Amino acid sequence: MELRSIILLFFLFSSTINARKSEVVLGEEYVRPKPRKDLAFPWQLKKESSIGPQQVHISLAGENQMRVTWITESQNYPSTVQYGTSPGIYPYNATGETTSYTYLMYSSGTIHHTTIGPLVPSTTYYYRLSNQGPEFKFKSPPNELPITFAIVGDLGQTDWSVETLAHVKKCDYDVLLMPGDLSYADYQQRLWDTFGDLVQPLASERPWMVTEGNHEKEKIWLLETAFQAYNSRWQMPFKESGSGSNLYYSFDVMGVHVVMLGSYTDYDKESDQYNWLKKDLARVDREKTPWLIVVLHAPWYNSNWAHYGEGDAMMASMEPLLYDAGVDLLIAGHVHAYERSRRVYKGKVDSCGTMHITIGDGGNREGLAKRYHNPKPSWSIFREASFGHGELQIMNSTHAFWSWHRNDDEELVTSDDVWITSLVGSGCISKPSREHRKILMSP
Repeated sequence: MELRSIILLFFLFSSTINARKSEVVLGEEYVRPKPRKDLAFPWQLKKESSIGPQQVHISLAGENQMRVTWITESQNYPSTVQYGTSPGIYPYNATGETTSYTYLMYSSGTIHHTTIGPLVPSTTYYYRLSNQGPEFKFKSPPNELPITFAIVGDLGQTDWSVETLAHVKKCDYDVLLMPGDLSYADYQQRLWDTFGDLVQPLASERPWMVTEGNHEKEKIWLLETAFQAYNSRWQMPFKESGSGSNLYYSFDVMGVHVVMLGSYTDYDKESDQYNWLKKDLARVDREKTPWLIVVLHAPWYNSNWAHYGEGDAMMASMEPLLYDAGVDLLIAGHVHAYERSRRVYKGKVDSCGTMHITIGDGGNREGLAKRYHNPKPSWSIFREASFGHGELQIMNSTHAFWSWHRNDDEELVTSDDVWITSLVGSGCISKPSREHRKILMSP
């Protein structure tokens, strides 16, 4: 009896394992290279005399406005941006504000935020910070289509991150969108500084528009409140968009209205974020911005085992708003893999629904999410557990081209691409439909 019991248990165990294997696809067909190491930052080599502008990045701050952010070790440097359209010649200047924060035993440097403009579209500007060198430059977004977005999620600070940034640099993009999980500092505040240095070459030349992920929380009960570093360092145009929180906001850029939502702040129907979103979507003019894009961290449609179902509560609350407003595309991170869906609503393929893209595969230290549920849901078109970045080219009011570039080949490889017809172009957002949707969105 004892031997039979052992044999029976063995077969039961084997059957369970085989059943589980039949439910999971380990990625798709692509074989991924081995993981890479975290970047090393020798803090002892950082000189105390390094007091000039550091960690420079720019972000959109309203129509024809740009916010410049940088950090100095000393408090004695003004929040002044000198700028112009020729190298070394700065006929314009603006002065902004400073902030700082402390976190346990860490004290940040002086964080400067200065808004400049009005700017001429599609123009290269040269600028200098705190009345001293070095000189930086950026290109303002265009005032006519086409416009190109680069998209990177869950970037972190590994060799893979460096590879991703190198590939993004080859993209002739106008604005970068990041759906959360920036630095992976995870309470180690010095890693926010190294992240700022890591992205400065790109983030000082094109506007980076970000929203928070779970790794930005950094809350310690009774000791530290959430999102201190994120809110202090990465100030987005929330005030300009009528939002009461830096964790969610919106902005317009040539032909596109982009809504950046917060997966880690209240989103139920009684919340400030929900009510702000409802008002923001009601104000969208599809004649001016025929494309409507939403960016957030935790995906709503995800067939990977990683973080499966974590976006369900937010989706239950907000998906009807997005559907009524006619959102073309929703971009998410969090899952360290890539997935693209058909247009979908309430779990079913819907030609007037939203296309969902999960792109939490920038290069973070946690590695890839390699396990997918099987069979693949009807709404899922392409999925792959590899590091990469996306490019979205809005060609005109009706058509855009999406491509996802696998970066872990150490060369630029387009692994997935598709032409997208906007909901305006497909007839889902006709003029009568727009008026009906405004009624639905009204208080």
